[in-house]
Amino acid sequence: MSLRSRFKRRTRITLIGIAAGGVAAAIVVVPSLADSGSSEPAAVAAQADYGPEPEADSELVTQAGGVSTMATATLSPDTMINRARTWLTANNGGPVPYSMERVWKDGYRQDCSGFVSMALGLGKPGLNTVGLADSKSGVTTRLGSVSQLKKGDLLIDYRTDDGDFRHVVIFEKWANTAHSAYYAYEQRGTYGTTYRQLKYGIGSDNYDPFRPVKLGGGTGGGGGGQVPSPSISWPVLKSGSQGADVKSAQQLLTAQGYSVVADSSFGPNTRAAVVKFQKSRSLAADGVIGPNTWAKLIKVVKSGSSGSAVKAAQTQLNVYNYGLAVDGGFGTKTRSAVVAFQKNHKLEVDGVVGPNTWRTLLGSR
Repeated sequence: MSLRSRFKRRTRITLIGIAAGGVAAAIVVVPSLADSGSSEPAAVAAQADYGPEPEADSELVTQAGGVSTMATATLSPDTMINRARTWLTANNGGPVPYSMERVWKDGYRQDCSGFVSMALGLGKPGLNTVGLADSKSGVTTRLGSVSQLKKGDLLIDYRTDDGDFRHVVIFEKWANTAHSAYYAYEQRGTYGTTYRQLKYGIGSDNYDPFRPVKLGGGTGGGGGGQVPSPSISWPVLKSGSQGADVKSAQQLLTAQGYSVVADSSFGPNTRAAVVKFQKSRSLAADGVIGPNTWAKLIKVVKSGSSGSAVKAAQTQLNVYNYGLAVDGGFGTKTRSAVVAFQKNHKLEVDGVVGPNTWRTLLGSR
């Protein structure tokens, strides 16, 4: 395919070809796509704000024949998403820069497919997009339609008949009930790691939906990967509720950016904050904190974490008589308490307060 015809098909791209170590590289400039910093950016249709990637025989690509080096354990969607999220701030609080010729500190190539390989725990430095989509690699299986997409699935432009511009993004959730856009994580030229609304694969383009074959249906993501007993359920809090669970909810609301006094009493101000939070997450805005709201409200906290979400975890741990200072610092004493709690409740013992540990903390009394 000629460079001219590529430009005709892939618009709004400024390309500078570079030969480096046998790997084609590109600098892609898309000024109109500069991120605004909004948590809900406008949906972006398929377009190439990324460059050509290393080919399968490059030393920068994990060879498909080396699949035995790849992770074999079943991976939960939440764990995968949490891994992807780490690159948003891994570069001294900023995103990991995009590069097809470099690997990040964790050993993974800094382009889109290296990023996805990292999130999936594949062999380093990672497959390329063709390898991710190739059934011979045993990493993914193609879905029948985008309507089947679930958290952790992939949208891949892996085709080689239109040149070497290929891309892959990680689907997190639909942005609306019409399924006309979705939220996704991607590693892209100029910007590095981003989280935004996309429309890749919706309509006529080269993106196809794939599901990682080792992706399980659990709600792990650290903090007790094993599912709690069915008898353990999220508490339901509403106007008039009192106690430690309300205080933890108030602390989590504060962690989400809502100004609420953590006084353990579910009053009008707390209800108003809950309603605002529910609207921001496309939940039923009824002012009641039930399972769906808890699932969005909690935050994964671990060693080194700080702030109101840690205070919420410490508040809950103290209900079980761990005697922690509710100071918002996740230090050695807090981690030891989490580990002890996880052992006592037959959860995965990793010292991380994730969805399953939160659910058990709040629902096992």
